[in-house]
Amino acid sequence: MFALIVPQKYYPEELLTPSHLRNPLEKISHRGAHQTLPENSIPAFLRAIELGADAIELDVHATSDGVVIVHHDPVVSAPGEKKARIADLSASEISRFPLAHGTGIPTLKAVLDAVGDRARVYVEIKATEIEPLVMRCIRESGASCAVHAFDHRVVKIVKKIFPAIRTGVLEVARHIDPVASLVAAGAEDLWQEVSFIDEDLVARAHSINARVIAWTADDPDQWETLRQLGVDGICTNRIAELATWSLQLS
Repeated sequence: MFALIVPQKYYPEELLTPSHLRNPLEKISHRGAHQTLPENSIPAFLRAIELGADAIELDVHATSDGVVIVHHDPVVSAPGEKKARIADLSASEISRFPLAHGTGIPTLKAVLDAVGDRARVYVEIKATEIEPLVMRCIRESGASCAVHAFDHRVVKIVKKIFPAIRTGVLEVARHIDPVASLVAAGAEDLWQEVSFIDEDLVARAHSINARVIAWTADDPDQWETLRQLGVDGICTNRIAELATWSLQLS
């Protein structure tokens, strides 16, 4: 669909080092500070960073003319209009679908430019065949990014395009071996649904220098349990509370 040539090495060595070997628990804001601001919006991401997020997590799709936009669902809608597939709309057409507070649906480029070097950005690719577009955007921005997806085929494609980038696989169950899935996809981060994380899973991931990121954990009791289990990051909808809780540990 698209051709892209990228250098073999782009990300700093720091990004390729498991966080449990270098930093405390990583605090990841799920779609930004969306309790008071529109989720997946630039204001929400910037507010999350102000509140203490080490990183933000967002979702991407691509328009019909190849612009990567930040949005969770594959469709958009506006009052009085039918839902429309993002993949069927141009970037200019997407601009007709505002978020709350007068905020528009942002492009990935705009988000990365706004965040700069203040936080890592975890990009969840929600659609297939847009991997080259996403990688081009990340490379041109120079931002500290990692990519993850539920579809492990997407992760494999990303690695072929951009071997140096950190990737992750999303898992919601244990009917298959999550660590084996991680290895098969060539990824470094295991994004595991919080209720399926245990000591054995964390130990196995760490034994191969992989990280475990818990999602989505919004309760202090969960945070403490996850910390005791040794997870490397927590993705939360309550970034202000997580940041405050984390400060109390130091």
